[in-house]
Amino acid sequence: MKPASRSSFRAIKDEIARRIGEREWRPGALIPGEEALAAEFGAARATVNRALQELARAGLIERKRKVGSRVATHPVREARFAIPIVAAEIAASGAAYRYALLSRDERAAGDEDAARLGVEPGETVLHLKCLHFADERPYQFEDRLINPAAAPRALSESFETQGPNEWLVAAAPFSRAEFAFLAALPNAEEAERLNVSPAAPVFVGERRTWLLARPITYVRMVHPQTHRLRTEL
Repeated sequence: MKPASRSSFRAIKDEIARRIGEREWRPGALIPGEEALAAEFGAARATVNRALQELARAGLIERKRKVGSRVATHPVREARFAIPIVAAEIAASGAAYRYALLSRDERAAGDEDAARLGVEPGETVLHLKCLHFADERPYQFEDRLINPAAAPRALSESFETQGPNEWLVAAAPFSRAEFAFLAALPNAEEAERLNVSPAAPVFVGERRTWLLARPITYVRMVHPQTHRLRTEL
């Protein structure tokens, strides 16, 4: 992209967010100063400052006077409501953890994919189904969509040995998240995977994350009705 096409603060903000999201600038890294960025993007220093201020409010960077700006190690919103790592959650309960990848499908988004993830129909999505066990009992059925436009390295991951939740927390920083929790009846696959009755309510968690305006992932996490959600704020 030519500097002239990056001169607006929105374009500068989006490009810096892209570099952070694709790990060109890693967590904790010091990013170039305003003067250097202004020269790179062909913009006024005040325009760069506005872009950085918005990124700081989104929790993607940390700014300190006389020190500069760094990529946030932990996005602010993640610190306020921690996204749990299932393996750590199970280990903390004293149970033995096991993970199984059930399916991995890279495809063009259909209407349902597009509605869930917030992308346009036809865009490439990665669909993963996983099962997490505690002491060999089904603990969580994970049905997840990932947007490769926001997390391109996901396409090169097999997810055979590491679950997408754990991978995304480490590899795909987000600036906004939406959570929903509900009781529902399981569909046929969920009931079979969790070894529960189709007539027995299950505990469902749904989560979407974004990097600025770009959706990263949608996940539906289904647990047996005995599940309890615990968190610390």
